[in-house]
Amino acid sequence: MKITYIHHSGFCAETETAVMLFDYYKGMIPLFDKKKHIFVFSSHKHQDHFNFEIFELAKIYPEITFILSSDIRMNKSYMDRKNIPESIRPNIHYINKNVIETYPINSNTEDGYPDLSPDDKSSSLLVETLTSTDEGVAFIVTINGKVIYHAGDLNWWSWEGETKEEYADMTDRFQKEIFKIKGRFFDAAFLPLDPRQEDRFWWGFDYFMKSTETVHAFPMHFWKDYTIISKLKNMEISKEYFNRIVDIKEEGQIFLI
Repeated sequence: MKITYIHHSGFCAETETAVMLFDYYKGMIPLFDKKKHIFVFSSHKHQDHFNFEIFELAKIYPEITFILSSDIRMNKSYMDRKNIPESIRPNIHYINKNVIETYPINSNTEDGYPDLSPDDKSSSLLVETLTSTDEGVAFIVTINGKVIYHAGDLNWWSWEGETKEEYADMTDRFQKEIFKIKGRFFDAAFLPLDPRQEDRFWWGFDYFMKSTETVHAFPMHFWKDYTIISKLKNMEISKEYFNRIVDIKEEGQIFLI
């Protein structure tokens, strides 16, 4: 699987049959094989996770599916104002919290794809969602035998100066969501590591890593502060998983896992 860091919480993951683009709002999107099915995910409507520019990709790629958190839902008049072509609107799907849905991966034998039967697990993409502790959802995507987690804004958002009630509410909601996936295996996980949380920046990342079996942990949402990654890796609390934290150094960086 080929993974490219784009910007902030934006990543793409590419397999033999499909490409998954997560939470794009800014940066350079790689060029993909036009024979592959492109799946575009947006975890919620915040401007640093969603950009209407994603719909321009439909002009380039003939097979494309948009999987958007339900808080992004747009009615016809709104899509008209945003100049979203009617031809791609059937390809826009809204997904709720705490659901499991399956999406077909379209194949074309004339273009070199194998003839996949409906029962072949490689012919579909399985999407599960969790409830974010902010807005929208977190995604779990299973494709071609690989399992990917993208947190969106599901994180332990604890801050200096918050009340005991705010702390208790956030802690409870975050830990309950992660408990739903306790012990699960992930080939790749994209996790917030936000320096704005100061001394608490590592709480959510650490809790996730110690609750799951994650092979490659990609920091995100770090606001271009790449030093936060090495800071965590050098802390005593990460000693059992520091070698599974991916060193991101620049936008456009490619990882093969």
